[in-house]
Amino acid sequence: MVNLSVPFVRCVLLAGMILFVQGQAGPAVGEEAGLAEPLPAPALHLTLTLKGTLAAAADNNPDVLLYKERIQEAQGQVRTQLGAMLPNVSANVRQTRQTQFRGTFGLDPVRSDPFSIFDTRISATQNLLSASLIQRWRASREALHATEFEADARTFDTMASAALLYMEGLKAMAMAKMHEANESIMSELLGIVRQRQRGGVATGLDIARLEAQLAAERQRGSSVRYDLEHVKLSLINLLALPHESRLVLADEWSTDVQDIPSPQHAVEDALARRPEVQAQFTRVKASELTYSSITGERLPSLVAQGDYGLIGNRWNNTLDTYQMALSLQIPLFDGGQREGRIAEAQSRLRQEVFRMRSVVNQVKMEVHDALASLAAAKEQVGIAQTGLKMATKELELARERYVVITAASHFELTNGLSAVARARENLVTALFQLNAARVHIARSTGNLHALN
Repeated sequence: MVNLSVPFVRCVLLAGMILFVQGQAGPAVGEEAGLAEPLPAPALHLTLTLKGTLAAAADNNPDVLLYKERIQEAQGQVRTQLGAMLPNVSANVRQTRQTQFRGTFGLDPVRSDPFSIFDTRISATQNLLSASLIQRWRASREALHATEFEADARTFDTMASAALLYMEGLKAMAMAKMHEANESIMSELLGIVRQRQRGGVATGLDIARLEAQLAAERQRGSSVRYDLEHVKLSLINLLALPHESRLVLADEWSTDVQDIPSPQHAVEDALARRPEVQAQFTRVKASELTYSSITGERLPSLVAQGDYGLIGNRWNNTLDTYQMALSLQIPLFDGGQREGRIAEAQSRLRQEVFRMRSVVNQVKMEVHDALASLAAAKEQVGIAQTGLKMATKELELARERYVVITAASHFELTNGLSAVARARENLVTALFQLNAARVHIARSTGNLHALN
């Protein structure tokens, strides 16, 4: 007879109860034919404003985060250069067992008996006066500031790209609404033409032309809807959002720009705000300090050194010992290496000065170009609005004429439809250019944070 222990019986009963409960519960959610399928990730519905888009671009974009990480690297370099001017302290503990050759000291040419030496000491070195180290530390701080400005410039570029993508999305939405409105008008007019055909006034050719025009409009609307999805995917990628997100662009276009700065004021504002200008200015200053640090190597430097410790045969019979030194190092000749590095640093300084001129000229050009594009876009919006009014009036008159006058030509109606479609598209394009120009003027003057 098998002897069953009490714990074993409990385990068997517990396992049976678990299997019974699972059998009564049925298959798990998402299981079919014994296979479990993972549930799809829920889509995130996000409503984006232009302000929110700019903030997300500055906080989430990987390139922006990469430049921010470079700031941490530059801060480490500053600490490294500062550490070269601070005391360098080290400790050493050593227990040795050794022999000596007496002939080294002019004694009998024999080996001594083994003996022990215990040595422990603390050593310290301090640079008291070194113009080169001071200038290197100052140069590293300027390099840190340049890296910070570079990070700001990258952030501004990313924010401007996000803002332009947002405007592209608004353009695609406006174009989609425009094609829907055109399709609605064409469908209405197609019903009128078919009614006239039943009365024997219109021909099948008239209907075929209008249907072809309607089909072309639907095709353009389908293409625009893809453009909108492409812009949203590009925004998701730029803002580092989950790819399952569903974006809704909440803002609308500005139809007018009230305050346009003067070119002189805009240029002054740009030179004071643009991080590219500040970054290049700090690069020039860092190059000057680097050049000064290398030329400072010609000057004498003062170094203090010292150590204190215990020495003896064993740790319990040691004597204290110390050493102090004040060293004046005077560079005389190093084979011309220092002069070569001085010439190299001087050339780099001149290069940074030339780059400074190039950056300033580029900023001025971008400001003037943004102002010109803004003025042109404002003019185009006004022309497009007037053109849409005239085209709409032409279509209304052509429709009234076509409905009232039996002998009215169908071409007047189709020409009116084409004129309205072109006028609407011109207005959408002009409004996009106006708002894109707003982004450009904000980026060129360094005022992207104020864009709304």
